[in-house]
Amino acid sequence: MGPLQGIRVVEFSGLGAAPYGVMLLADLGADVVRIDRPNAAHDPSLAGHLGVARGRRSVTLDLKHPEAVGIIDRLLAGADVLVEGFRPGVMERLGLGPDALLARHPHLVYARMTGFGQDGPLARRAGHDINYAALAGALHPVGEPTSPPPPVFNALADLGGGGTFLAIGVLAALVERSTSGRGQVVDVAMIDGAASLTGFVRGLLSLGAWSDARGSNLLDGAAPFYATYACADGRFVAVGAIEPAFYAELLAGLGLDPAAHPQHDRAGWEASRAAFAAAFAVHERSHWEEVFGGSDACVTPVLSLGEAAGHAHHRARATFVDVPGVGLPLPAPAPRLSRTPGGISVGAPAPGADTFDVLAELGYDRHALARLAETGVLSDAVRPTDAPSSGTASA
Repeated sequence: MGPLQGIRVVEFSGLGAAPYGVMLLADLGADVVRIDRPNAAHDPSLAGHLGVARGRRSVTLDLKHPEAVGIIDRLLAGADVLVEGFRPGVMERLGLGPDALLARHPHLVYARMTGFGQDGPLARRAGHDINYAALAGALHPVGEPTSPPPPVFNALADLGGGGTFLAIGVLAALVERSTSGRGQVVDVAMIDGAASLTGFVRGLLSLGAWSDARGSNLLDGAAPFYATYACADGRFVAVGAIEPAFYAELLAGLGLDPAAHPQHDRAGWEASRAAFAAAFAVHERSHWEEVFGGSDACVTPVLSLGEAAGHAHHRARATFVDVPGVGLPLPAPAPRLSRTPGGISVGAPAPGADTFDVLAELGYDRHALARLAETGVLSDAVRPTDAPSSGTASA
C-alpha cells in the first residue's frame, strides 16, 4: 500500500517532531519498526503522541544491554532508513552513531532529528517548538502589535519545520541512493525548518514590502480583509479576501458600501475593521456560512478540532478517518497519489507488542527468543499470546 511499499524504516522511539515525520512515511507505505525503551508502556508522555503513532510495529529493547546492538544490526541489515530524535551524542554513546552504522550498513539513510542541530553553540541545549520558532524568526510576526507573540501550538518548528522536513530529507536521500547505492546522514533541525518557513516573508522584507513590526502587514492581521471576526454566537469566521474581486464580494455579503471602504487605503483600515466586526457580530456563524457559502469572498468558519471532521467538504473528500484506539477522527494520509495512494495500515501499537514477531522474521528461533527474554535485552516485550491487536484502518 503506497509508493514506499518495500521501504523499511527503523524508528527509535521519541517525542514530537520525529514521530510525525515517520507517520508521514508510514502513511505512504513504509514498513516501520519502532524500537521502544523499557517501561515505555508506563510513560505518560507517549499518550500524547497517539495521533501520530499509527502505521508501526513496536519492538521493546533495552539499548544499554550488551546484546542490543547485535539485534539492531540484524534489523538494519534489511532496513533502508533509521530515524532517531535523541540529543547529539546519545546514539554515539550507545554504539549506534552514524559512523559506526554506516560503516556496516553503507546503504542506510540515517535521519537525525534535533531542535538546534548536531552542531553549533546551542546544539546540546534543551528546547521546544516555541523556542526554535522564536530563534528562527518565525514567531515574531504572529499576533497583535501590542501583545507578546502567542504560541502557535507546535505547528511552526515541531511538526512543520521538524517532522515534515524529516520526511522530505529521507525521501530525497532515498532518491539519491537509487543512483549512488549509498546512504547518508540527514541532519534535521527544527530551527532550520522553522527558518525555512519564513522564506516568503523574508523575501518581501528584502523588497520593502513587509515590515518587521508585528501586526502591520497584509498577512499578519493588519489588513481588515485578512483577519478573523467574532459572530453573534461567540464563534468565529476567517476572512482572506485579498484580491479586489473577492473583496467586492465580501463587502456585498456584509451589506457595506464599497465607496466607504477602499481596500488599500491604509488610513481607513481601522474604520473598515470596526465596520466588518460590527457586521459579523449581528448574526451567528451559521448565517455567514450560508451567506458566503457559494461565493469567492474567501470567508470560512473557524472550526474547532471537534467540528472539522464533520464539515461537508471534509466528509466528501474523506479528509479525516477513524483509526483504532483513537476516539477522534484523525487526518487521512496526505498528499494523495493517483496510482499508488497511501493508507493507514495499523493503529498505534502497544510498546513491545511486535517484538517476538519482528525478531522471528530476522531469523531468531523460539529458543533464541526465550534466551533473549531471560537476559533482559527484550525488556517489557509482550509475548505473542499476550499481544493486543492494534487494529487496521484504511483511507
